[in-house]
Formats: sequence, structure tokens, C-alpha cells
Amino acid sequence: MIKKIAFIGATGMLGRPVIHQLTEAGFDVTALVRTPDRADLGDSLKIIKGDLKNPEDVDQLLEGKDAVYISLSILQNEKENDWHTETDGMKIILASAQKKSIQRILLLSSLVQRYQRMNNFSWWVFGLKDESVEMVKQSGISYTIFFPSTFMESFLGKYRQGKRILLGGKSEHRMYYIAGEDYGKQVAQTLLRNHEENKEYVIQGLEALTQEEAADIFVQHYKREKLSISKAPLGILKFLGLFSTTVNYGARIVEALNKYPEKFESEETWKALGKPVTTLQKFAESA
Repeated sequence: MIKKIAFIGATGMLGRPVIHQLTEAGFDVTALVRTPDRADLGDSLKIIKGDLKNPEDVDQLLEGKDAVYISLSILQNEKENDWHTETDGMKIILASAQKKSIQRILLLSSLVQRYQRMNNFSWWVFGLKDESVEMVKQSGISYTIFFPSTFMESFLGKYRQGKRILLGGKSEHRMYYIAGEDYGKQVAQTLLRNHEENKEYVIQGLEALTQEEAADIFVQHYKREKLSISKAPLGILKFLGLFSTTVNYGARIVEALNKYPEKFESEETWKALGKPVTTLQKFAESA
């Protein structure tokens, strides 16, 4: 039975809601954090100070644990030949997981990365994400991989600059926005089911919305302060991206989000792990 969980990626956008749901479900969670004094992750979480680049730190984290939850990302200012958590870090995690007899790996991936190779789209970032997924599948350890649609938390993070919600280009398809809290409950349910077979789940919310529709709802119902929406044509972002690694990253992810033909695929997920309950309006009102 899985009770003790190692957590990698606790300080990211979705660290807190997933950790909260895991601890609420009764799991003993320990996170690897580089700067614990800045983490502010609550009192119910055990923290080990360390860095993913150091195998000894990862060994310490996984010692005596039953499962490891992995949420890794490539930063906007990273370059293709840099050291990347999603691949270089994953190699360290998997080597330690095999050594420490970890029973299950839970990996947060991405649904939009499926846009790779559609419409001649090719981006090394999505290539690394695909490689990371394949590494987990080939590890010999039981796994659960989550492929989520766009998280509502994006309106509090990457979409937001000051009092503005910044949108790029125009959505060609609707996305099933999902709240981190609902996703966290599904992660916990995965472990409570305690099934050993390898599983992949598409994670989607209740409503299919374009980014423009979603931004309008969020701005209308966000209560802390008045926000506005700003838009930039994708062509301008691509041009500016020629001179900035960070802007280029934003332009590529925006292009994929706008053009990926997302369809509803979460029937199995909802049946197995529970149906989401959070609408974007509810999320904005309580944010």
C-alpha cells in the first residue's frame, strides 16, 4: 500500500493544490525544495532541502518512500543545450527510484504537447517533454501519467502581468480548463485506488472555452482588484521572439495552445478518478 510520497516540483504553480489534496487524503508527503524558507507550503508538508542536480539529495528524498510525484518544467529562458530538469533531472530521479525500490511514479505532463509535429510544428521543448514521458514508461516502475488541459491557475501566473491578462494570437479551438484543486483530488484518487497497472489519464475540466472567453470570465468575476485584457498578434510575438529567448518561448507555447485541436477525452478519467466540480467563474471568485 502506498502511504509515503516524495514530491518533486512543490514550488511550481500546481504544487500547493496537489500537496493539499494528497495530505487531506491521508498521505505522508515529503518535498525536495532548494530554498525551504521561501517555499511557504504549509505545516503539513515535510521538506528536505536539496537540488535535483544532486543525486545524493534525490536519494535522501526517496529513501523509505512508496511513490514519487514529479512535476518538472522548462523555464522560459532556458536554451536547447542547457541542463533540463525534464530530461537530465528525470534521469537522476529514475536512477534513484530504481535504487530505492519506488513502487509508483506519478508524472505531470501536458496535453498540448501533442501538437508537436502537427501543421509542421516542431519545438525542442515539446520534444523533451515527449522524451521525459518515454523515459518513465521505459523505467520498469509502475507509472501514472497525467496529460492536463490548460490550468485555471494560469490566469494567476503566466497570463498575468500586473493588472492585465495578456493574451497572444487567437484561439482556433476551445480548451477544457481545469482547476488545480480538482486535478489534485484526481491525483489523490489515483493513489487511493492503489492499482498497479500503468495508466495514462487526460485531465480536463467542465467547460470548453477559447482563451478569449476564459479571460473574459476570469476578469469579470475576479474580486481582488479590477483587471483588464491585453492582446498581442501572434506574428508580432514571433518576430520579437527572434531577439528574446523568453518571448520566443511564449510565442511557441501560445501558437500550440491556439492551434491544438483539443477534444473531450476525459470520460475514463472522470469515471475512475472523479468528475471536476470547479467552473472558471467559481475559480475566479475564490482566487
